[in-house]
Amino acid sequence: AQSGHTEIYRGAEYVVNFVPKVKLELVVADALSDQMVETITRTAHTGKIGDGKIFVLDVEQAVRVRTGETGEDAI
Repeated sequence: AQSGHTEIYRGAEYVVNFVPKVKLELVVADALSDQMVETITRTAHTGKIGDGKIFVLDVEQAVRVRTGETGEDAI
């Protein structure tokens, strides 16, 4: 688990237990997945706890509700 950090405010020390997080969910064509992972890894890396994780999953089907397009056309 990731713990917070200590801050000093007006001479008093406080433990801040909130670690802000962001979740990105991206769907890209198979041909772009390696490039996407490399780009995110390169730009998100700070070397500190909380840099994150990347999971690559297959999407079985995609449907654009508005048009009815399916598969890669829906992406």
